Formats: sequence, C-alpha cells, structure tokens
Amino acid sequence: MKTAVKRLYEGLFLVDSAWAASEWETVLGTIRKFLERAGADIESIKKWDDRRLAYEVEGKSRGTYILAYFYCEPSRVHGIERDVNLSEKVLRALILRADHLGREDIDKPTPAELHPEGVPFEDVEPAEEPEVPAGEDAAAPLPGQEDLSEDETQAAP
Repeated sequence: MKTAVKRLYEGLFLVDSAWAASEWETVLGTIRKFLERAGADIESIKKWDDRRLAYEVEGKSRGTYILAYFYCEPSRVHGIERDVNLSEKVLRALILRADHLGREDIDKPTPAELHPEGVPFEDVEPAEEPEVPAGEDAAAPLPGQEDLSEDETQAAP
C-alpha cells in the first residue's frame, strides 16, 4: 500500500467584506471546515487584506482575502475547490503548491497586518503630538493666509 505525501499549499480565499466584518469567526470556521474536510493540516490562516474588486463578483464590489497555508494530499485539493464552488459564502479561491516557501515566508506579515509605511503595526511607535511653543496660538493661520485682512477672511465666497 502506497502512502500519500502531504504537500504544502497556499490558498487565497475571497469572501464578501460585509460578511467578514460582521462574522469574522464564522468566515474562518467556514474555511477551516473546507480544509479539514479534505484532511489538511492547517499551518496558518489569516486575513490578507480588504480590497475594492476590479469587477463585481456575484454582485459584490469589495472583498476580503483570507490567506491560508496548509499541508494536504494532492488528490484532496480538488475536494477543497469543489466545496468552495458549492459554497454561497466564499466567492473565489486560488490554491497553489507552495513547496518552495520556507517558514519565514509563511510568517511574513500580510498587507492587513502592515502599517501604510510597510512596517508591521507592532513595530510602529506612536506618533507624538506636535508641540505648540508657549505664547503662540494653536489656531494659527494656514500658510498663505497670514496677510489676509479681516474683511477678506469674512467675505462670502
């Protein structure tokens, strides 16, 4: 009897953003159920990002992507794809072999976990409030407005 070798796969699942925002644990549970039904060993499952879609998918213009890494027998991947296609909740899925990825690739932060400057949120120091020198008005005029007379500032547009 031949034993099947489990290979590493990367799955990117697209779900409706409204559903993901309101029932996040249910979304993750649904994807876990698809993977566990196929006998997959889940390494990582996390939110990749929430994006505006290039075109509507099943009437939805926004979607949340969930990235999962899992070990599965190659013959069982078709079952995961079938479950996704039959599901009314998961809009799309892309499953690729990821044998070439190492642990550091799997653990990299996703766009949802990164600060807009490309730094993980936990590595970002809180921004400091700008100090207003003593004696200066915090509501100082904007650049270019310093020379306006009082009549010009109160004139109706």
